[in-house]
Amino acid sequence: MADDANPIEGLSFEAALAELETIVRTLEQGSAPLDQSIELYQRGDALKRHCEARLKSAQARIEQISFGPDGQPSGTRPFDGD
Repeated sequence: MADDANPIEGLSFEAALAELETIVRTLEQGSAPLDQSIELYQRGDALKRHCEARLKSAQARIEQISFGPDGQPSGTRPFDGD
């Protein structure tokens, strides 16, 4: 598992998610001392926020195909999540 020396901002979504899953398993097992558990929780929270930001960014880049009146594809338009 990576520690605070490994900056979260540089992690890919997949790497951050994998580290977060490891942290969750460690915390669920209850095998870490209290101080380490608190540090793990804090890093896990930061990883969660990083993953959410990466997903939001990816969603903003998704384009939907728009169709013309004849039913044929006529181009793309930005994704609207609402």
